[in-house]
Amino acid sequence: MRILIAGATYYPAFNGQARFTVNLAEGLARSGHDVAVITQSEIVRPYQRTHNGVKVFGLQAVSLNRWYPGATISLFPGRAVRQIFAAFRPDVVHIQDHYPISQHAQRCAVQYGLKVMGTNHFMPENLAPYLQSIAWFKPGYRWALWHWMLGLFNQLDLVTAPSRTAAEILRRQGLITPVIPVSCGVDTDVYRPMPEVDREGVRRRFGIDPEKTVFLFVGRVDGEKRLEVLLRALSLWPEAPVQLVIAGKGAALPGLQNLACELNLGERVRFTGFIPEKDKPALLNSVDVFAMPSEAELLSIASLEAMACGRPLLAARSQALPELVDPGVNGLLFRPGDPQDAVRCMQRMVHERERWSAVQAASLEKVQSHALEYVIERYEGLYEYIQSLPAAVQRRTQLRQQLSRLFE
Repeated sequence: MRILIAGATYYPAFNGQARFTVNLAEGLARSGHDVAVITQSEIVRPYQRTHNGVKVFGLQAVSLNRWYPGATISLFPGRAVRQIFAAFRPDVVHIQDHYPISQHAQRCAVQYGLKVMGTNHFMPENLAPYLQSIAWFKPGYRWALWHWMLGLFNQLDLVTAPSRTAAEILRRQGLITPVIPVSCGVDTDVYRPMPEVDREGVRRRFGIDPEKTVFLFVGRVDGEKRLEVLLRALSLWPEAPVQLVIAGKGAALPGLQNLACELNLGERVRFTGFIPEKDKPALLNSVDVFAMPSEAELLSIASLEAMACGRPLLAARSQALPELVDPGVNGLLFRPGDPQDAVRCMQRMVHERERWSAVQAASLEKVQSHALEYVIERYEGLYEYIQSLPAAVQRRTQLRQQLSRLFE
């Protein structure tokens, strides 16, 4: 099958959408499919390359460094998208967002008579930290952002969302295209328990205390991740035998570092900077608990990776995170944005060390249904399925009826 995937972000970006798209595209290529990805060039200039079996087309873009370091956007990608369609001639199209490249990919697909699937990774909360100047107009901009997204996704043949929560959010917002939950997946061959890892050596390498209980966050260090909640929680436990490690880079990093200084956290918090992908499995196997305080997660690939390494989770009881955590079984949930509840959970996890082996086993068991090979097989089946559907008016009604029986 010739599969064309389109979206605003791809390797080497490290956000959730990019990581999912890379895993999907490369997994499909390993399964024998001919896969091409259209995205916007992270270096501004257009390029074409093959990366791990995937043809990647980076389109001419404009830098958005003024608003977010490293971000770009392709403003007028129509001609380039049409040329790629004509040369690649896909059998099916899978868009990852509602931005210009995906919009033009959907239009070209319609012209070629192709079926189009979309996966939604978006929610307005992801943009909230960058819209503080119009926070007073929150209902208005939320409506506008959802209207923009739904305007495209309601023209598709099928929509997937990373979790049951994410699918239900789309239905509530007015999506009329059938939507089913399909996990982003995690490569359990890469992310796995590694008893052979030199935990102390890895900790020393990243400047992490070898003696303390370590709570780790790894990922984008941006405002919607709400990492300040963990810093304030730690400040409420002056004699804590723990160290909080924040690994990653992002727009919120300078502010968090300043807050850590204001709270006099000293060595109790460690900012490691960006962690290369190849080092993450060993790091996850060298810490004790994975922490995810975000209130804007439609799933959380980073949390899945931690679970696949056998780590218990400390997470906010918000959006899709409760789908990953059975409280008291493989971790704990705290009230979103509440440092006092977060520190209470941290204390409980430290005081119940004797249960950690059982908690870690529970994380491993729970993550198995998110294994990447299962996700790839699911998408292969969905691509074949939508290609078999009738066109025009009959299509949406029949698809909704059949999916309700097959997937829900």
